[in-house]
Amino acid sequence: MQELPETAAYERAFILEREKLRPWRHIGLLLLTLVTATIAGSLYPFGPLMIFPEADPQSWKELFDFLIAAPASYISLLVSAVGYLASDWANLARALSFSGSLLFILVAHEMGHYVACRIYRVDATLPYFIPTPPLIGPAGTFGAFIKIRSPMPSRKAVFDIGVAGPIAGFVALIPIAFLGIFTAEKAPPEVVANYQGIVFSDPLLMKAIGWLAGTGTDAIYENSFYYAAWVGLLVTALNLIPSGQLDGGHAIYAVFGERVHYWTGRIAFAVMAVLSVLGMFYFNSPSGFLIAILLGIMMRIGHPEPWDTSPLDGKRKLVAFGVLVIFILSFLPFPIKIS
Repeated sequence: MQELPETAAYERAFILEREKLRPWRHIGLLLLTLVTATIAGSLYPFGPLMIFPEADPQSWKELFDFLIAAPASYISLLVSAVGYLASDWANLARALSFSGSLLFILVAHEMGHYVACRIYRVDATLPYFIPTPPLIGPAGTFGAFIKIRSPMPSRKAVFDIGVAGPIAGFVALIPIAFLGIFTAEKAPPEVVANYQGIVFSDPLLMKAIGWLAGTGTDAIYENSFYYAAWVGLLVTALNLIPSGQLDGGHAIYAVFGERVHYWTGRIAFAVMAVLSVLGMFYFNSPSGFLIAILLGIMMRIGHPEPWDTSPLDGKRKLVAFGVLVIFILSFLPFPIKIS
């Protein structure tokens, strides 16, 4: 019995020490993501280094041999990428313009959520960034998230915290999109004529900026700012799909309630499942399947009920309409296709 206070004091000290170390965990993940995204910025499709250019298996044996050699080839590719970045400041600066711009968008998105949590006194962590080996996460990251550790006090809090992220991220990516398109160069005609590979489809925002620039967005050639803004728009669009605990799911729940939230997630999955099949056959785009898988997972995740379920005011419903406009400007059912 006498040891209990000492045990409790020890546990309390351990928790406080862990809290002190916590910011360094987030900073470490951010810096590691900067490294992986910078390497990704040097690799196809965001940079000039081609991925396994000699690989073109035509038989089951060749495919088997390729898979056996893939780990060593992948390590060699990463070593080549690091050597490429270290060989010339211009190479590193170009890759950093991609990774730095992308992380600026992701940081803005997550800090929008975090600041809104602080305003409502909702306990939440700093952003956790998710670094990935280049190619596994094509841009060197699977994005970031914050972990909310306390219940939501009201539907207003659910709405404000949910939409603060995509609004902040969207605002952050606008100047990067302008910079990318206004500084873009067109690919040489011979490159366009002989190109085979990934083609980026442009959402409405990029098309609108291309129209303002008078250049359009076709055949943009190796522009890091354009690619970072494009990935940022994809992240924004996916987060705003009204399903589960995605940002769009939070917004739908706050505006319309639990029942509408339940059905929008299932409708979104059904629509995307059909579109993914059509996209594969008619647009040669496999990306719809990945979105459908995401929505299949999200629709099974319920939404926690806040303490105060009072409906939203008119001002927030107007903001909800603005968020819908952001979704329309960002979303494409088939972001990429294979030419």
